Amino acid sequence: MQKLVYFVFSLLALIPLPVLQGIGSILGRLGFYFATSERERTTKNLHFSKIAANDQQAEKLVKSIFAETAKSGLELSIAWTRSSKHIVSLFKEVHGWEHIEEAIANKHGLLLITPHLGNYDLAGRYLSEKLPFPLTAMYRPPKISWLESIMNNGRVRDNGYTAPANMQGVKQVVRALKNKEATIILPDQVPGEGEGVWANFFDRPAYTMTLASRLAIMPNVTALFFCGERLPYGRGFALHIAPLTGTLTGNREHDAQIINNNVEEWVKRFPSQYLFGYNRYKKRKNIPLP
Repeated sequence: MQKLVYFVFSLLALIPLPVLQGIGSILGRLGFYFATSERERTTKNLHFSKIAANDQQAEKLVKSIFAETAKSGLELSIAWTRSSKHIVSLFKEVHGWEHIEEAIANKHGLLLITPHLGNYDLAGRYLSEKLPFPLTAMYRPPKISWLESIMNNGRVRDNGYTAPANMQGVKQVVRALKNKEATIILPDQVPGEGEGVWANFFDRPAYTMTLASRLAIMPNVTALFFCGERLPYGRGFALHIAPLTGTLTGNREHDAQIINNNVEEWVKRFPSQYLFGYNRYKKRKNIPLP
């Protein structure tokens, strides 16, 4: 099965990007009508965000979200099988690279934070190719073990490394930051029990990891948010980089809220490319709501 999936991914990756994204758009639109539970969760989470002004606009945006999500899925074939050089060529715009250069000049470790927004796999590959030192991306291992092998074969190459979302992985990214290297973390993944705090996300309590803010306040670390925006009409991608806004104090609840506030602002910039179908408001059995 692993070899078959890799072969299919390799074939998909050879399809021109505009065509591949067109296929994704069609699949996503079909998914809107057939994936009932996913549509309901996406619609509900979008409603919580108050981004859509009315029901008509919300339905249109949900359809776009399904299309963009399907594109992201197909684009994994590129991220995991095509060369770094090819992936770099897909990025037509880069905004905010000066923040990277400033951190390098200051001899800081780089904490690169991205939510489930745009294509973070491709953006991560671009970053690992352009940075003058290794980049370690933290990830949550998939439930299908052989899929993890395909994923890591695509991510662990050139200057890129991965760290599982467990204690061993945390030690790995801390070590990378202390060595003045770069790490990537997704701050809107729901953490395990005891690994987060309740903080509002679009005015609703969401169990939020504390790891991102704990890494951000390490000495000699620069925390930057980034997003790999998908440009329209198959034109490629734009990389956006900006400093984390707000003051982190070391208080877990306060700092988790700062991280969520930043995520909200990025989602508002590119709402159709955010994974609203993700169960961000998942309840924790042994952790009561505030």
